[in-house]
Amino acid sequence: MIVILIIGVLTAIAVPQFMRARGRSLQKTCILNLRKIADAKEVYAQEQKIADGQPVAMTDIWPEYVRGATAPTCPAGGTYTVGRVGENPECSHADADYPHEL
Repeated sequence: MIVILIIGVLTAIAVPQFMRARGRSLQKTCILNLRKIADAKEVYAQEQKIADGQPVAMTDIWPEYVRGATAPTCPAGGTYTVGRVGENPECSHADADYPHEL
């Protein structure tokens, strides 16, 4: 009976910690992807001589400027908007505790 109680207490402590760690991990991975997209967009704009304010699509920068077998995706299920030159890319995932934004 005591063993079951101890396991219950440990589980009550461990599960919330695991969920917080998972949320932070997803946030950090998404922000890293957003930085890659922002850097690739700036390199693309410089090479193509595109002025600030001009729109850029993911197909413009991937796969030539963003490495990877597939285009970057949000690990939490959000979608990326590359946006215009001079602006930060955005993620559609909404999480008040762990925002996915640069």
